[in-house]
Amino acid sequence: MSMKYFDKSDLTNIKSTPFGYTLSIIGGKWKMIIMFWLVEYGVLRYGELKRCIGSITDKILNNQLKELERDGIIIRKEYPQIPPKVEYSLSKRGLSLIPILEEICKWGENNRLDL
Repeated sequence: MSMKYFDKSDLTNIKSTPFGYTLSIIGGKWKMIIMFWLVEYGVLRYGELKRCIGSITDKILNNQLKELERDGIIIRKEYPQIPPKVEYSLSKRGLSLIPILEEICKWGENNRLDL
C-alpha cells in the first residue's frame, strides 16, 4: 500500500485518506454482502435480497440500503403499484467497486485456513 495518500504529519486521521473514504463507503458487516448479491443477480427486490443475506434485520437492511443509495453505490427503483414494488441494482459507481471485491475473493481463495 502506498503511503503517498497519507498526510504523514497526522497518521491518526485515517478518515481523511482515500483508504478511509473507501472504507466509509463499503465498510461494515453488510454492505459488501449486499453488493455481492446484487452482482450475482443484477436486480433484486427487497424480499429477495433479504432472503439471500439471511440473518439481517429489516432495520439494518433498510439502513444499509439507504446508505448505499446515498453514496451512489446502488440504485433504488420504485414502481407505483399496490403492493409497492422496489428493486435494487448496482449503479455505475457501485460496479466500479467490483474489481476490489473480486480481489478480496481471490485473497480469500489463496489464504483460507481450513480448520
